[in-house]
Amino acid sequence: MGIFVRLGSRSPDEFIQVLNKKNEIIQQEILSKILELTKTVDVKVMMGDSTITEQKTFDPKQIINYLEKLNQQLNDWELQDVSITNNEDLRRVFTKFEIVEGNYIISGHISLQFHVLLFYKPLQRVIDCQKELAEIVDTTKNKETELSDNSDQFVLNKLKEMGYKDFDHQKLFEVFYDDEEFSKKIYSEIEKETGEEFKRLIEKKKELFKELDSLLVETYQTSSVLIDDTRLVSGEEGCLCTLDIEFIKNNNREGLFDPRKMSNTVKENILKKLDDLEIIIKN
Repeated sequence: MGIFVRLGSRSPDEFIQVLNKKNEIIQQEILSKILELTKTVDVKVMMGDSTITEQKTFDPKQIINYLEKLNQQLNDWELQDVSITNNEDLRRVFTKFEIVEGNYIISGHISLQFHVLLFYKPLQRVIDCQKELAEIVDTTKNKETELSDNSDQFVLNKLKEMGYKDFDHQKLFEVFYDDEEFSKKIYSEIEKETGEEFKRLIEKKKELFKELDSLLVETYQTSSVLIDDTRLVSGEEGCLCTLDIEFIKNNNREGLFDPRKMSNTVKENILKKLDDLEIIIKN
């Protein structure tokens, strides 16, 4: 009878039970390292309402450095470079590695998933930018509303002034979609109507938003728990460490196999490789 060998899964097989104990030790060693590397410090940050507060954070670079060092020591393993995923406020630092032993492949995956929280640097310039923006928004909001609410009609009126008599809203959409140069020309004409001061203020608003973006600071938070693949995919914070053993048959990898058919030599070598992995992780 074949079983899927994800270490840590229940199995009646004695050898798999031995590997499960080894897997548990490796997981706890990884978790211990991650806990050490994600110790938080307090930093002063500014909220959107200009309130200054303290926020706890850690340095993800420490995790990256540790996993890169780990990879350097896994000389005989086939390695995947340390990678970082960036999905808005959720990030993950991870590496994967595998090694062949006889007709079997041992593969590992170590990952830390964490959230990113954005704040402003506690600088007076942030407050100054926000004040300038508020003043510009108050000054320009009526004109922007007029342009937004009446943009199509605004364009149609301009076209009529330029001699185009038979345009409706549908025709306008088609022409602007098909003729980029024509649409640029029309909007260039419309911009002349907005006034130099209005255009200056709109440009200044863009610059202030850009400057505020440059004054943002990232802080990071995670949980000191082991998670599995399902919890990783669902976006939970924490550390993942999995080890799998697969059987190679006709150049294909099969997760289902009978561990009783493994030779003693293969079993000893697999256990030795996990022992070596444990030592590398501890160091």
